[in-house]
Amino acid sequence: MNDFPSFLSALRPEVDEALDRLLPDAGTEPAEIHEAMRYSVFAGGKRVRPALVVLAGEAWGGSREDLLTGGAALEMVHTFSLIHDDLPALDDDDLRRGRPTLHRARGEAMAVLAGDALLNRAYEVLGREPASAPPERRLEAVRLVADAVGTAGMIGGQVFDLRHEGDLDGRAERSRPSAGALPGRLRRQRVRRPAHPEAVASLERIHRLKTGALIEASTRLGGVYAGAGPEGIEQLARIGAELGLLFQIGDDILDEVGSSEELGKTPGKDRQAGKLTYPGLFGLEGSRQKALQAADRCLALIDGLPARRDLFRALVAFLVHRGS
Repeated sequence: MNDFPSFLSALRPEVDEALDRLLPDAGTEPAEIHEAMRYSVFAGGKRVRPALVVLAGEAWGGSREDLLTGGAALEMVHTFSLIHDDLPALDDDDLRRGRPTLHRARGEAMAVLAGDALLNRAYEVLGREPASAPPERRLEAVRLVADAVGTAGMIGGQVFDLRHEGDLDGRAERSRPSAGALPGRLRRQRVRRPAHPEAVASLERIHRLKTGALIEASTRLGGVYAGAGPEGIEQLARIGAELGLLFQIGDDILDEVGSSEELGKTPGKDRQAGKLTYPGLFGLEGSRQKALQAADRCLALIDGLPARRDLFRALVAFLVHRGS
């Protein structure tokens, strides 16, 4: 099967089965936290990160059963990040995957706790499963995911994202609000600025950490479980880094041109917040060119894999098409 969407669709029930096994039952006390965790985990995600763990591991001969366990743990981490990103203190979103975000459905306190619980559960799973994996591989799995999530990874990327919010709209003239504006809100006027080197460097750092770190961890984790060795794991990490860039450029483009039905969330949020994005710095066509360059680099790395090359190439084509 060399069609990535078909591979993803076929794999998803296996990932969901692993998630169902590894998460506490919704009726287990305290039931409200476990129900909230499941509300977000089983909200219809595509399971791209587990698919990357499986693909990367199978490229080096890894067992799918073992790889699914690690993939499920990464999906818990990913869901934690989405729950917290959607909170009013961060992106303040009402929709996720086409239905109310967790804080809208269950309240902010439960959303914070459910996100925390999913991250903690992921580490529990990585530390004890798969039982067939040597202890040193499970330890390495915990370490690499912790690095990807922490202040040198996804959380750090979120901080940099907040730091640069408003950079593309001149943020905030503290003038009198226009008629009908909410008290205390700042008027925004989007001002297109040239893509100078400092802005480009900031954008690349944000996306390398906020999105790319977990995708890179996905491919790296597959290599760890499969025993790919240092060189093989590093090759998979470089592939993951390029895939993360492709994924983020596509997301940035879709935020500009997609509908809420396509995205499953509110479109245009990044532009309204004046966030650094690829379309904001390079325009839509320039962003698509950046995606093609990343795709070329990724394909060159994929050529060196021992197996699963065609499916990895199909994944690259899938990600390029998202932003076309």
